[in-house]
Amino acid sequence: MDITLSQCFIAVDDHDKALAFYRDVLGLEVRNDVGFEGMRWVTVGSPSQPDVEIVLEPPLADPNASDADRQAVAELLAKGMLRGVIFRTDDCDATFERIRAAGGEVLQEPMDQPYGVRDCAFRDPAGNMLRFNQPRGR
Repeated sequence: MDITLSQCFIAVDDHDKALAFYRDVLGLEVRNDVGFEGMRWVTVGSPSQPDVEIVLEPPLADPNASDADRQAVAELLAKGMLRGVIFRTDDCDATFERIRAAGGEVLQEPMDQPYGVRDCAFRDPAGNMLRFNQPRGR
């Protein structure tokens, strides 16, 4: 049995701001940007990983969610409390400089971690934490 990752989801509160960051700053390609039942389905991905997509979705995109649930998730997103993703890069320092120069909110400057990577961290426009790591020795 062969199981591979197809899609992962990142909550965003503004698709246009998210696209400006993920497409224009990180260099991911837009795979889909379509309207569906009053919502917007946006996926991005790395050109080097054509089978993996990141879905940029509104917080709590469940039509059965209550207004209270939507508000609670929106508050968690605004605080940066929802999970983001970890990207691999071949040059952590150059990636850091590129994102910082584009106005990315720095959470951690590049540093060597005891678990074998050099990494840095930013917040995306919605508040999600994104880490960028480079295996040490590369």
